Amino acid sequence: MSGRWSLPPFAPGDMAPDFRAVSRINPRFHFSTVAGRYVLFAVLPRDPAHRDAAFAAAKPFLAICERQPAVAIFVARETDGPDIPPDQHGVRWFFDPDDQIAPLYHLGPDESAWMLFDPALRLLAISPIEAPGPVLDRFAALPGLNDYAGTPLVAPAMVLPRVFEPELCRRLIDIYEAHGGSASGVMRDIGGRTVGVLDHMKRRRDVNLEGDRDIVAEVHARVERAIAPMMARTYQFRPTRIERYLVACYDASDGGYFKPHRDNETLGTAHRRFACSINLNAEEFEGGDLRFPEFGTRTYRPPTGGAVVFACNLQHEATPVTKGRRYAFLPFFYDEAGQVIRDRNQAFLAKPAESAEPAASS
Repeated sequence: MSGRWSLPPFAPGDMAPDFRAVSRINPRFHFSTVAGRYVLFAVLPRDPAHRDAAFAAAKPFLAICERQPAVAIFVARETDGPDIPPDQHGVRWFFDPDDQIAPLYHLGPDESAWMLFDPALRLLAISPIEAPGPVLDRFAALPGLNDYAGTPLVAPAMVLPRVFEPELCRRLIDIYEAHGGSASGVMRDIGGRTVGVLDHMKRRRDVNLEGDRDIVAEVHARVERAIAPMMARTYQFRPTRIERYLVACYDASDGGYFKPHRDNETLGTAHRRFACSINLNAEEFEGGDLRFPEFGTRTYRPPTGGAVVFACNLQHEATPVTKGRRYAFLPFFYDEAGQVIRDRNQAFLAKPAESAEPAASS
């Protein structure tokens, strides 16, 4: 023996491979959207009797999904049918008759497994499908979301005070009030095109400032002087381009919010590298904070004129505003390499007139 020790192909600490799958609520359910909670994940046997036996083993544990931030996902290596149990609260079925998912987890055609992932979608435990104990027992004893790492977690987000002066913040709010905002949708890839849809993922109204050259120049200068140098120091990334000069309003009157999402998962948004949220009136609203569910329940609220800057592929949300109105300036940053991607994908970006009807979210 050489004395060398090697990890198995898929071991605790590994990131869950990402994929899209057919589900009952979305024909292209993006697995990464389930982050921010514990995930019990089972790739089931193809044989119906063995599949049903595995589901029966898990059934006594599924009530955990009603009292913990957790979801149970079962991958059936077949299409949907009447003999497969229905979805319920915290329980989802994926259908994979072509067996595309199992190989991502180093499982062969005749192999199945139980897995448990933490809220960042990193593996906590894995066991063969015929031996569920190690995974299900751990699923039954989950710690709270803030304790899954064994130490307090802080999201890799940069908080910067004093980006906008108070006077500039007030002018931006006045511009919003003078124009009134338009309902803001989300981007979806539908039929090979990136389109904007209005659905239950977000409740927000926006005003685009790009027609005002003076205010755009002023904002650009503040980003260049107050944000870009710190991004270069912190992230070793220097933005050269800004997407969106946008003032947004989350209003308590309609419970303004934006549910957990990532900002670069469509063809039309793949060029984005960093998102930025600059509060314009931090003292005038309640709720409405930024949260990164993969890193626990901690929230982030920069002071008026201050920014939070973070990578676009981090899952994040704007919690509901419960009192007042939250005004924010919300640009995206990218560079020349990102511009190449944006130019390449312009052909997939639908025109405003092609916006879709409300769509089911993953």
